[in-house]
Amino acid sequence: MKIQLPQKVDYIINQLIKYGYEAYAVGGCVRDSILGKEPEDWDITTSATPLEVKKIFRRTIDTGIAHGTVTVMMDKEGFEVTTYRIDGEYEDNRRPKSVEFTANLVEDLKRRDFTINAMAYNTEKGLVDIFGGLEDIKVGVIRCVGSASDRFDEDALRILRALRFCAQLGFTIEEETMEAIREKAANLCNISAERIRVELNKLLLSNHPDKLIEAYEVGITKIILPEFDIMMETEQNNFNHLYNVGVHSIKAIQLLDLPEGKHPFTGEGAEISQKEKLILCWTMLLHDVEKPSCKTFGEDGVAHFYGHQEKGAGTAKNILRRLKFDNETTDTVVRLITWHDYSFTLKPSKMRNAINKIGDDIMDLLFEVKKADVLAQNPETWESKVNHLNDAMRLYHEIKANGECVNLKMLTVNGNDLIALGFKPGVIIGEVLNLLLEQVLEKPELNDKSTLIEIAKAKLIDLK
Repeated sequence: MKIQLPQKVDYIINQLIKYGYEAYAVGGCVRDSILGKEPEDWDITTSATPLEVKKIFRRTIDTGIAHGTVTVMMDKEGFEVTTYRIDGEYEDNRRPKSVEFTANLVEDLKRRDFTINAMAYNTEKGLVDIFGGLEDIKVGVIRCVGSASDRFDEDALRILRALRFCAQLGFTIEEETMEAIREKAANLCNISAERIRVELNKLLLSNHPDKLIEAYEVGITKIILPEFDIMMETEQNNFNHLYNVGVHSIKAIQLLDLPEGKHPFTGEGAEISQKEKLILCWTMLLHDVEKPSCKTFGEDGVAHFYGHQEKGAGTAKNILRRLKFDNETTDTVVRLITWHDYSFTLKPSKMRNAINKIGDDIMDLLFEVKKADVLAQNPETWESKVNHLNDAMRLYHEIKANGECVNLKMLTVNGNDLIALGFKPGVIIGEVLNLLLEQVLEKPELNDKSTLIEIAKAKLIDLK
């Protein structure tokens, strides 16, 4: 097995070896290289102590020296170099009380989470694979190093990491490891919301967000996202739906259409950022979160979920705040959930009013939300809904292309213009601007400054 190490990584490793120490690239970078993926980071492990590393390299940063980590700077790029170590006793299911440095690579690899992350490599010795990580990669298995129960007692976050790696790599979890996950899932209550959020984000953005269903089945979501358990246990009892609320939501994530670098539907314009992709994933996961509490039955036995949009938006806000999301992500998800069931009327004036109410900044995302929501329903109901949605999308983009006014910022008059006409500063300014906007939304040709000034003058006369 030959891995092409980056020049700077190879240099650091060879410098350590030159001074009489062992050194290897280790962990995820080795795993990703074997999988043919570009590693995000290159971590180096060595028998040299942090002080010995600092003596060898001219520019270093003490990023985690108490735990054996020094960042070696090569030009403007930093590489973490960590001394072989043995972890002390774990007390909080997250971090060891202490670490002990060792000169033994095997002891360092033994403390790692999964076999696929417990491999080391340098060009001199080749691949060091004591625990069968290479074979587990070949067969697509996530397996703990040593005792799975012990590994999850040490760090409960590894429970989520196991599911996340499955989702990202399309692997399955080995039987003993899965059994330990079932037994130790409750330990996740000791893990910070921020750490849980990071793992959930990676899972949802992967090619297999359906692994969240597996997380439900083994008791993980009961601890970290109990709302999802209720969704999984709520049937929809409606011809429009084939799946329970939870499965429908996961299907909707899978059906998101996110072409690289382009917005949904248009295939052009502003790029979709990783943040927008994440916003869409969380919107689809939580868009029906309050269907269970809003479920009622009509006389014909068909289930209805009146008001689940507004109530769900509030619950989604609470969930995202609990997971310590930033305000922008939270607010955008909440807005998309609020409007996800909105029915567009295919008239230009109605569409302009809709854009004004919903907000032009989220319209492209909302179309993608609505499309994924429809496609995750009963295929027998798709055609008319998708056709209507495509017509609405085309109308929206026609309005955008024509530069038609859809909000106060696009009006050709502003508050200063009204004050110059004789309106007194205050509430009346907003009222008149909104009156003008209402007329422009109905007839966009009115958005001419002289025309709006005349309308405003008439309003001023009426007030006197």
